[in-house]
Amino acid sequence: MSNISFNCIFTYLNILLTLFVFGCASHLPHEKIESIDHHQVEYSLIRNNNGSAIVVFENGLDGKMNSWNKIVPEISREATTFAYNRSGYGRSDPVSTLRDGLHIIDELRSLLRSNGLKPPYVLVGHSFGGLYMQLFARRYPEEVTGLVLVDSTHPNHFKGKGSIDNWPAWIRLAFLSYLSSTAKEELNLINITGDEVLALPSFTGKPVIVLSALWPMEEKSTISDDANEKRKDIVNLYTGSKQVWVDSGHDIPKEKPESVIKAIREVLQSAGKTEGVMNMGQMGKATPLPNKANSADAKSRAAD
Repeated sequence: MSNISFNCIFTYLNILLTLFVFGCASHLPHEKIESIDHHQVEYSLIRNNNGSAIVVFENGLDGKMNSWNKIVPEISREATTFAYNRSGYGRSDPVSTLRDGLHIIDELRSLLRSNGLKPPYVLVGHSFGGLYMQLFARRYPEEVTGLVLVDSTHPNHFKGKGSIDNWPAWIRLAFLSYLSSTAKEELNLINITGDEVLALPSFTGKPVIVLSALWPMEEKSTISDDANEKRKDIVNLYTGSKQVWVDSGHDIPKEKPESVIKAIREVLQSAGKTEGVMNMGQMGKATPLPNKANSADAKSRAAD
């Protein structure tokens, strides 16, 4: 096989890694399974009574909460931490509702409330989880004091040249055969989730740190070039945000956890300076979506 063929394979494998985190990891402290709204949810909640900050973690596509196992124990020393498995992952029961971003963030918001975790929150999301956290921050800006995006999916990642339809058939088949049924549902609705994000005003006036993986930038192909342009563009979606290039592959939480810890601490410190003007403990009002974004249910059903 030629070097060109090998390079193409490596490029596509890198694209697969931008969607989910491989591998097993040790458990998080204080893991538990609880029945909430008649279905089981698996989560880790570490309460820190010495500070009021709450840091919430969101996993990537087909990722599990233990992907944060090098980060949560450190951050829990100075803030309350909450990590969980979305519905259909790990030991969390699947649900019948659509797996677009609006449903996912509202389920998370309900889960936080059921555990007595009142806003505001610092949101941390990796890959697909970064896209969901972008939506949470835009939809409920009064409930968020800061945002850390860890090599986050761009709202338009799978549009244009980045469409999965442009992948070689064998790569597409192999990838889809690996994914769980829940992950496939999320992937099928990812462009709707991206539209939901961009339909809302940007999250501004509060700290946003964008951690971007440096290694994928070395890949050269039409699809990789498109993905990397979008990787560079995420910071432009948030005025005043800060982009940090990490000497790592996509799996920054595993490969360079210290960079995530540093970013969270920076946001906590910055958010703490404005905490006095926040309406602590009050649920904020949702930013209404335009009619187009509110039609996600109809669009997804039409696509089925």
